[in-house]
Amino acid sequence: MNGLYQPFKNFDFKNDKCFLSGDAFATPLTSVNVLPDWLLSMANLSGNEQIKLLDESIRTYKSLVVPCSVAVFDQFVSPLEDRVALAFGKGYAGVSALPEIDLFNWIGKFMYSILYIEMQGAIRLQQLSGDGMNMSQGLMHKFGNLHTMLQSIFREVVFEDFTPWSILVVPLEEKETAFSFRDEINTLTFSLKFKDFGIIACLQDNGTNKRYHQELLDSIQGKTLSEQQFEEVAARFFYSAYLFNRLPEYTIMPVEDTIYIDAMPLKGTLNKALFDVWAHKTYAQVLENFWKPWGHTLFEIIKDPTAPMSYFDEPFLPATG
Repeated sequence: MNGLYQPFKNFDFKNDKCFLSGDAFATPLTSVNVLPDWLLSMANLSGNEQIKLLDESIRTYKSLVVPCSVAVFDQFVSPLEDRVALAFGKGYAGVSALPEIDLFNWIGKFMYSILYIEMQGAIRLQQLSGDGMNMSQGLMHKFGNLHTMLQSIFREVVFEDFTPWSILVVPLEEKETAFSFRDEINTLTFSLKFKDFGIIACLQDNGTNKRYHQELLDSIQGKTLSEQQFEEVAARFFYSAYLFNRLPEYTIMPVEDTIYIDAMPLKGTLNKALFDVWAHKTYAQVLENFWKPWGHTLFEIIKDPTAPMSYFDEPFLPATG
């Protein structure tokens, strides 16, 4: 188990190895649902709901599966699912008490599974050669780092004095919010709302997005949010994750059965800010998309170009250029 499995090195997306461990365990493979059965049942979903992938194919939730070693699934993935299922069952009180590493691993596993399936689609359509030749090196690097961190699901991974993610769990006013999620693979950003809680996560930012929105987060501390407010906060994270202009670099050291990960300083040699300049107009377009259920038009949101519409009394919007 000493070696580090790096699927992006050989483009291992052929369903013939465990998607997490690369078969570090000599057990047969099984197919694992990307959206676990417990979640479908808790959310009253049939599994026939549809999702559109980047290759434009339409798939049902229950057709999204990845190959997983039986040992990895039984000993590690299943207990993680049990902990998250128990927390989701208790709503905000349960989810906010979960260790962030469990949320990171669960959301990361979900996003990496979707990525695994997207990779297969891209290779099938020959948008990607089998060795990933026309995929940006930066993205491969970022996805590879996420995969290395996710190995903490089945072996010990030590993050040395840093946290690779920004994760936010907030209480919602509406106690019976219907389950929905969104993800942005390129920036590894994710949001989910369900029951009386919402989760927002940026998986590879070393906590910078959370610091970027600190003023707003301080102002909502301890308050329950309406669905519109939650989507507004999510829109800000999705947009700032897009503006984040660093590719975090890590020193990764496998020692016996443990992987030690150290973060390099984000400042690096670049003298510019960590985020590109915030533009209200672009943010308003993101917001329009997140507020679709409430029918706010772009015109309405950006009627005052210096102050986009907000569901917060004090919006604490980042400064524009």
